Amino acid sequence: MPSAPPVTETDAQLATRLAVEAGELLVALRAEMFAAGASIWDVRDAGDAAAQRYLAGELHTHRADDAVLSEEGLEDVRRYEADRVWIIDPLDGTREYGEPGRHDWAVHVALWERTHFGAAAVSLPAVDLVFSTDPPAPMPEQVRDRPRLVTSRSRAPYAAVLVAEGLGCDAVRLGSAGAKAMAVVMGEADIYVHDGGMYQWDSAAPAAVAMAAGFHASRVDGSPLVYNERDPWLPDFFVCRPELAEGVLKAIWG
Repeated sequence: MPSAPPVTETDAQLATRLAVEAGELLVALRAEMFAAGASIWDVRDAGDAAAQRYLAGELHTHRADDAVLSEEGLEDVRRYEADRVWIIDPLDGTREYGEPGRHDWAVHVALWERTHFGAAAVSLPAVDLVFSTDPPAPMPEQVRDRPRLVTSRSRAPYAAVLVAEGLGCDAVRLGSAGAKAMAVVMGEADIYVHDGGMYQWDSAAPAAVAMAAGFHASRVDGSPLVYNERDPWLPDFFVCRPELAEGVLKAIWG
């Protein structure tokens, strides 16, 4: 059951609570279904559906006038003219969620207000962590001689290969976009580059959380990230420590 929200819950508090509580729901559901012998496909489908229902219901209850853009929901046409749009990914890393023991999946909740983020949170439920725009995460110290690049489990995007070669990076692999971006925020990695195609809900909350903490986040050509475009396709972005941003762009574009 969702906890009783504060009467004066701010947007950041709401985003954080929803990311945490959706994550708790997903952790419990996964454990229950695997204990009952469910297939990985059923676990994945059930997780997507349950987290979507929870987030949609909470946003309808507590921010009924706001529009919603979600990976799992129907198109909310109000968002085309709305000043406030919640961009959510109820289960980022569905593949990883369906593999027992994997922790690299996330819940994304972000609020876009015309030209900027109003609030956001990313939870990593399997390791009981949440990152918010308020308060932002402290930026960790740089302790490595060689930058560490985090990239996809299944393939290395071309831009990531260029950055790894150009900056002499060590590379690690993780699942979801949220997990990779939060690895940078936590200091477990220094750079996350993706240019292989994604949607607005894949990067919105991770980018907002990273930027609030002082990290660089942009398109791979260095242009700003813009959300709530009519086409939900937003194929590339990167997150890195601010002192590495110029080197990343130079490695990609020369």
